[in-house]
Amino acid sequence: MTAEVNSAPAREIVLVVEDEVLVRYVISDYLRECGYKVIEASSADEAFQVLQKASIRVAVIFSNVQLPGAIDGFALAKWVRANHSEAGVILAGTVSRAADAAAELCEKGPMLSRPYEPQAVADRIKRLLAERKRT
Repeated sequence: MTAEVNSAPAREIVLVVEDEVLVRYVISDYLRECGYKVIEASSADEAFQVLQKASIRVAVIFSNVQLPGAIDGFALAKWVRANHSEAGVILAGTVSRAADAAAELCEKGPMLSRPYEPQAVADRIKRLLAERKRT
């Protein structure tokens, strides 16, 4: 995969929440190539641990909708909205009901569908960060 190096703003932190190791590895590696600092989590519980550390300032959470455990991507997104409104949220999934629910949770409409293209994820993160800085 090729990525535009230096296309990410000064090492913004992206939290990738994905339970499938290979999927998480590929997208995390790609986003690192794009210049983002990436923290990986395999569940919402791990994501909460990262988000609750005052020393870590996450700019974007990119999460699978379907996560193992009691908390799925939608619940994670709601928690982020209530507790870390400065962070953007992008959801990805194949669940048919997801589009309507994601429109309520994610900036600029529905989530990305899986399988997703890594460049589409990087582009979405870049647009989200740019829009958030304007407001």
